[in-house]
Amino acid sequence: MMPTPFDQLLAAAREEREPQRLLFVFVSAELPDDATEAERQRFEENAGGSLKPVLCVDKLPEELSDFAALRDESARTGVAWDLLFAAALPGQGGITPNADDAEQPLKMMVSAIETGNIGRFLAFDCNGQTVDFY
Repeated sequence: MMPTPFDQLLAAAREEREPQRLLFVFVSAELPDDATEAERQRFEENAGGSLKPVLCVDKLPEELSDFAALRDESARTGVAWDLLFAAALPGQGGITPNADDAEQPLKMMVSAIETGNIGRFLAFDCNGQTVDFY
C-alpha cells in the first residue's frame, strides 16, 4: 500500500533534527442555516461551507504508526469529522515539547480555523490525502 501524504508527514517529523510534537484539529464542514442557494450548491460539490473544530489532540510522531491509526483512534471518540488540520511544534535543544507545551498552540490553531486563517496548516481528508483550498 502506498503511503499517504499524512504518512509522509509522520516520516518527515521523525527525521527532523529537533524532536517534534504534532498538533491535530479535526473539523466538520457545515452549511449555515441562512446559506444562499449558490452557497448550498457549492457545499453539495464539497467546495463551500464553514469549518467547525470538533476535536483536537497532540501526538508524538512515534505514537502513530500511520494515518489509519489516527483515524481509528478518532473514531473511538464517536465524534464525526470531515477534515484534519495538522501542524508541528518543534522542540528545542533536543527537548521534546510535552502535552502542556502543546495546549496554547492547539488553542491558537482552533481560533485560526474558526476565523478561516488556515493557510499555515496542512489539511487532510478522511483518507489521509492532502486537501487544497482555493
